[in-house]
Amino acid sequence: MRFVLLCLSLTLTATPSWSQEAIGLAAPDEISNSGLLQHILPRFSLKTGVRVVADDNGVMALAPAPPGDPVFARDETVYHLRINASAKEIKFRDWLLSDIGKRTVESFVPAEGGPFSANFEIADVVEDAKIDGDAALGQDLSFTHCGRCHVIGPQNRMNGLGSTPSFAVLRAMPDWSERFQAFFALNPHPAFTQIEGVTEPFPPERPSPIHPVEISLDDLEAILAFVAAISAADLGAPLQLQ
Repeated sequence: MRFVLLCLSLTLTATPSWSQEAIGLAAPDEISNSGLLQHILPRFSLKTGVRVVADDNGVMALAPAPPGDPVFARDETVYHLRINASAKEIKFRDWLLSDIGKRTVESFVPAEGGPFSANFEIADVVEDAKIDGDAALGQDLSFTHCGRCHVIGPQNRMNGLGSTPSFAVLRAMPDWSERFQAFFALNPHPAFTQIEGVTEPFPPERPSPIHPVEISLDDLEAILAFVAAISAADLGAPLQLQ
């Protein structure tokens, strides 16, 4: 009897240390109905101890278009993972982009429809729209408003937050333009950003936790013009502090 209890104790202590609260992942119907999430999510959780569950209102989301990190494709559609900055969400993204995550996706055999691929190329998008903003003004605005968290250039390379991508890294992403145009709607920006004529004023009971970023659409166009002109980071090489 003591031997059985000892074995049971060892078995329980050998199980993964599960996170108490699950992270929700929203996905389009074609992904949810395919069975892919039922295949990959338990395997990720077993490997890491972080619980991710399918949830239409999840803080993470898969979408058939940018913004987000391209993680897998099916037929002609590339699906992008949109996350916030929490450590658990970053762990899930990194796992999906790792070799074992890719193998897990590609090992899934759908009952209907084509297979999923985790190895694909994203065609370069030619941007026809011309950015007419004042790049010089955009540079000043970027250092003033964005330099508190992001490295904008050599002038503030020691001031950015370590967990926040530099402008050069963001510029290297295929969907950089969409990210900057919609930045005020992407976490954590809504908590402290006001775009004149676009965003609603902060509720009196929930003011900005820091000095707010207050800019106009013309200012945003100027920032886009500045970012369009800067050199993109080489994401094929090992990332260095910038």
